[in-house]
Amino acid sequence: MIKRILTFFGVFVSLLSWSQEGGTLLVAIDSTAVKIGEQIDYILQVKADSTAQVIFPEQPLFAPFELLEASPVDTLKTQSHYLYTKKYALIQFDSGDYFIPQQQVLVNGFSKIADLIPIRVNTVVVDTIQQKLYDIKPLQEVEKNYEALIAQVLWGLVIALALIGIFYTYLFQKRRKELREKELAPFDRAIEELKALENEQLSAQEEYKNYYSRLTDVVRRYLEEEAKIDALESTSEELLLKLEMRKNAGTLDLDQKTLMSLRAVLQNADLVKFAKSMPEYRIASEDRKVVEHVVIETKEALPEPTEEELREKAAYREYLAKKRRKEQWIWGLSGVGILCLLALVISMLVYGFYPVRDTLLGYPTKGLYSGEWVMSQYGSPPLKIETPEVLERFEQTEKTIQQFGLGTFDSPFYIDLLFDFPPRDTQKEEGPPADPKQADLEKGQALVNSIISNFESKGAVNILMKNDAIEVPSGTPVAKVYGTLDYPKKGASERVRCSFNALLFTFEEGTIILTMMYEKEDRYAPQIEQRIINSLELIKEL
Repeated sequence: MIKRILTFFGVFVSLLSWSQEGGTLLVAIDSTAVKIGEQIDYILQVKADSTAQVIFPEQPLFAPFELLEASPVDTLKTQSHYLYTKKYALIQFDSGDYFIPQQQVLVNGFSKIADLIPIRVNTVVVDTIQQKLYDIKPLQEVEKNYEALIAQVLWGLVIALALIGIFYTYLFQKRRKELREKELAPFDRAIEELKALENEQLSAQEEYKNYYSRLTDVVRRYLEEEAKIDALESTSEELLLKLEMRKNAGTLDLDQKTLMSLRAVLQNADLVKFAKSMPEYRIASEDRKVVEHVVIETKEALPEPTEEELREKAAYREYLAKKRRKEQWIWGLSGVGILCLLALVISMLVYGFYPVRDTLLGYPTKGLYSGEWVMSQYGSPPLKIETPEVLERFEQTEKTIQQFGLGTFDSPFYIDLLFDFPPRDTQKEEGPPADPKQADLEKGQALVNSIISNFESKGAVNILMKNDAIEVPSGTPVAKVYGTLDYPKKGASERVRCSFNALLFTFEEGTIILTMMYEKEDRYAPQIEQRIINSLELIKEL
């Protein structure tokens, strides 16, 4: 009996283990032989029931292969089970024989290990007979582009200058008003301020407080400046007491009724400012009239100024007028400076930083590029060409040569246009005719040698030259000889690296050579050169 129980328990444990780890791991790959850089699709697939918990590796290791992409888990339901599929894209850039490492998948907590898969990575066969091999290109030095940074800085300057201009205008108007008030006589200034208060519209308590503060300041300032009474630092009672003392002393003959009215105004002002009172608008208007009457009566009560006082006042007003004119000049020049700087920054944003800067600093080739160009014809057969200035004709000892030019090797941009058409030899040479191709080669080499000799005769060294065949926009084929050289320009401590370009129009009768040279680092010379080349047109004689 015990033996049967043990047998049943063993079968039960076996079934339980099979149900827990039940599942089949399949591994597949699209190809076991690939080329360098070709993608490999690696697939892990688990066959299990619907209750199975399948966990694929979160960070799989496929070394020496590189993982390009890992797709999400794809679940497919069939009639009797589920298929859980995970796909990986791998790649290898070295040829040889490799193995894809084993991968671990957990099914219901039990580990399933995939088999090793051998992979052959083949090299790419290159037919060196049919396909040429080229050397690795050298590193190219790329110039830094500061245009975006310059644009940001310029926009920041525009905003800063606009804010400065607004603040400057506010300060200018405020200072102008202060100087103008100082030039006015105390009586005129007081009357003008009282007239300004007449137009005030009062509704809130804060407006009444501001109104009465300005009203009392007018009368206090006037009494201090004209009557020489310490009014600004006195309380209302102290001010009234000082006026009574001046009246009793006979130095300020004010009517007693006027003093009583002023007392009422000062009391109303104290109630508004300190007790937050709000009188009727009519009372505020009458108080303003009372203060105006006090100012007028005080002026009439004051004794006539002496000649010395009049001279002092006139000298003081003249001093204030000079000071105002001086400050106006300073403020005006500052405003013009701000406007000029703002206009400069805006023009740089519109036309570009370097064009504006080079125009202001007089960059040599900028003037040539932006100036009025001349379209003209030179030589025979005539060659139509557009240049920054008219080419000058040079006298030659040989009548068969015509030469035109602009500047010298020391100029910012040098142009040389040479026509060499010797007369035809009427006597034919005896012997077999020469090979035309060989004759063209010899003629071309002779022209190149003449160009090199011309540069060397001027003192150029380190001449690097290339040649090419091109077609100008007018359709005429030309031979192009171009390169760089070092030339000792006048005023330069070292030889200057220059670029040159020679275009050769060759005919049976002769040759036309257009040579241009400029500093290699020049910003506008390549544009001048290209514009000249685009304008070339050989005029065919009828």
